[in-house]
Order: sequence, then structure tokens, then C-alpha cells
Amino acid sequence: MAMLYSTNSSTSTFLLTGFPGLEQSYVWIAIPFSSIYAMVLLGNCMILHVIRTEQSLHEPMFYFLAMLALTDLCMGLSTVHTVLGILWGLTSDISLDACIGQSYFIHGLSFMESSVLLAMSFDRYIAICNPLRYSSILTASRIIKIGVAILIRSFFFITPAIIRLKFFHYCRPHVLSHSFCLHQDLLRLTCSDIRFNSFYALGLVICTLMLDSVLILVSYVLILKSVLAIASRDERLKSFQTCVSHICAVLVFYMPIISLTMVHRFGKHLSPIVHVLMGNVYILFPPLMNPVIYSVKTQQIRSRIMRLFSWQRY
Repeated sequence: MAMLYSTNSSTSTFLLTGFPGLEQSYVWIAIPFSSIYAMVLLGNCMILHVIRTEQSLHEPMFYFLAMLALTDLCMGLSTVHTVLGILWGLTSDISLDACIGQSYFIHGLSFMESSVLLAMSFDRYIAICNPLRYSSILTASRIIKIGVAILIRSFFFITPAIIRLKFFHYCRPHVLSHSFCLHQDLLRLTCSDIRFNSFYALGLVICTLMLDSVLILVSYVLILKSVLAIASRDERLKSFQTCVSHICAVLVFYMPIISLTMVHRFGKHLSPIVHVLMGNVYILFPPLMNPVIYSVKTQQIRSRIMRLFSWQRY
């Protein structure tokens, strides 16, 4: 345990928190969590496989969906080793370098998912409000540029705050609040000046998650206005149905973030288990649900998956 309270940044080790008070039940808790991670990996890999192998799905809408599935897949891979490591009794601590690396990917992938959802809302806006210019606006080269911009926006701008974590003095007990590492969790354990990280992180959240949510809302206001202007009721319904999957994905992403924020802000009196559970919901719910949403609500994906299983059966 001495390592857990070391103040030497190069040798610091942090204790990961599982489910306080339920240590005797970890084997049973590990079973559903292992199943969830398996479904996250298999579901998103299936979406990527279907899009890659089906020529008819090589369209802007499905390229953005592939970006979303890849982001969700990476999110699952970035946390699986620590969460299941605790539950299966393999490990309960993590080095500072590994912790910083994990927080970098968790936050970067969260920003990336928000950016991809914004790009998908732009795709739906063009498809419904300006369908005649859809293929000329969302060309292959432009989609590649959007993808590169998403990567830079998601991972480049968080680098200064994450790098500074390496040089902080961690003088408080090295016990993290979750089964994985978060930027704000490490800040809680340091005695160094964290003003830059605090304000910089707040600015990033405002310029990414909050701005993206506002722009997505604006895009759907414009989409709704355009759909209501269509004379035919059937055409209005058909146009709006193309957005249902994306709306569900947006809700699945933002609802856990809002819930976790509310729990941290107003749930100080709640059991630590609630905080840990909400943290895991924030990490796992979107990657788990997005493949289900797009498999059920998107006819092209659903038919290809059914065809894939029918081939395997025979």
C-alpha cells in the first residue's frame, strides 16, 4: 500500500475503486459487465464489418456511422482492462503513466463521439434540406477532411491539460473514484496549482460538448421546419424517419453525461456505489446502445445483418 501514497510522480500508483461494499459479489457483478463489454465489441465490430463489405453502404451517412462505431469500439477497449481487472480480481491499481494515458483516450473519445454526432446531424440536414446537392456537398474528400478535423479537435486540444498531469505533485491518498482514470479525478488528488487545468477543461467542455449539443439542436430545428413544409404526409414521415436513429444516438450520448453531472453536483449524499454506477453508465451505455439503435432503426443495416446471419445459418 505504500506505493499508493507515494509522492514521487515517476513511481506513483493509484488504487482504482470498484463497487464499495460489494467486494464479496464481484464474481457475480463481473458476469453482466463481461457480457456488456462482449456486446460492445461484437456489436460495433459487426457494424464496421457490414459497412466495409457492403458496397451499397459506401455513402456519407454510413461513413459517419462507421466513425461512430469505431469511436464506441475504442471507448470499450480503453476501459475494459481496468474495469474487468478489478471485478475478476486481476488488478486494482494503475501506474500514473497508464492512468494519464487512459484519461487521455476516455476524454478524447468522448469529444470525438460528440463531434461525430454533430457531423451526422449536418449530414441529415443536407440530406433533407438540400437533397439535390447532397452528393456534391458531402464528397469523399470532404468526408475525409471532416474526419481529420474531428480527430484534431478531439485529441489535439486536450493534450496540454493531460500532459500537465504528469508533473503534478500527488500528495493526497492515491484512491480514484472509479474503475478507470478521469482528468478531474486526478486533479482531486494533487496539491499543485490546478487553475490552468480547471479553466482549460471547462473551456473545452463548453467549446465541444455544449457547443455541439446547441448546433445539433439548431440543425434539427431547421430540419423540422423543412419537413413540415413538405405537402405530403407520407413524405414528411419518411423524411423524419431517416433522423430517428441519430436522435436516439444523441439522447443515448448526452443523457448519461447530464445524469453523471447532476449526480456529482447534487448527489454528494448518495452512496458511492451510485457514483461508480453512473460513471460506468457514462462509459458503456452509448457504445452498447448505438449498434442496437442502428441495427433496429436503420433498414439498410438491419437487412444486411439479417442477411449475414442467414448466410452463417446455411
